[in-house]
Amino acid sequence: MKRRILVVDDDDAARQAAALSLHTMAGWDVVEAYCAAQAIESATQHQPDAILLDVMMPAMDGPAMLAKLKASRATSHIPIVLLTAKVQAVHNGSLSHLPVAAILLKPFDPLRLASQVADALGWEADS
Repeated sequence: MKRRILVVDDDDAARQAAALSLHTMAGWDVVEAYCAAQAIESATQHQPDAILLDVMMPAMDGPAMLAKLKASRATSHIPIVLLTAKVQAVHNGSLSHLPVAAILLKPFDPLRLASQVADALGWEADS
């Protein structure tokens, strides 16, 4: 079964790099969203196997979007991996209370991103 992952990041270069990495390294189908509103719509419509979600976004940040996704019957089951450049937030534990599979740091290694996501979700790297 081919996995589908939704990549959410307002930074075009970061989002496209993550999408290309996940598609190239793992062969996953990737859906992209540049903002929370678009991401919530895409998650509901495409029902991805997981969401790679940036923490810092305008209008609605990652934690607020996460709360909306978990509150919706249509998307509450989708596992989420946070992606953040806020190293301090990871080290001081301010994100640790969130119901996510993992928190990965930016900048990410495009050669390792797919395996990091797969490990966090308990997926085989080639599935």
